[in-house]
Amino acid sequence: MSLLDENGARYRVIDHAPEGRTEEVSRHRGHPVAQGAKCLVVMVKTGKRTKRYFLAVVPGDARVDLPGLKALAEGTYVSFASADRAEELSGSVSGTILPFSFHPDLELVVDPGVLEHEEMFFNAARLDRSLALSTQDYREHLRRVGARIRPIVAVDPEHAAH
Repeated sequence: MSLLDENGARYRVIDHAPEGRTEEVSRHRGHPVAQGAKCLVVMVKTGKRTKRYFLAVVPGDARVDLPGLKALAEGTYVSFASADRAEELSGSVSGTILPFSFHPDLELVVDPGVLEHEEMFFNAARLDRSLALSTQDYREHLRRVGARIRPIVAVDPEHAAH
């Protein structure tokens, strides 16, 4: 919150029952699931002994496109990071990961769908508190830190255009 305050971001704090699942916490916060920011740490192997870690931020009703992230990183293998590694890099426990990276080894990649609404919602590094943040202010943060905005949502083959 100090980062948001320092940059004059517009946000609201929402206290609610402890919850880390996107669908449930969206109900507690009173917004459509799509406005939630789902934040996941993904590991991509880029060589025999080299790995890159990405903080993938997607709309709450979407899945991360793991093969797409692998291609983005020109990797050979992709998976979700282990819970321990995800928590170490993000500084938060699973279910409360913020859509901000404070670790030099965690590259921030945000799907454009996260930025479609006036506000985005996410757990504030704890299960019983969330933030509603102006997406305009989040977009400005992404620009400042040089984060990538790329389509990283898995397309459901049943709903893909033919």
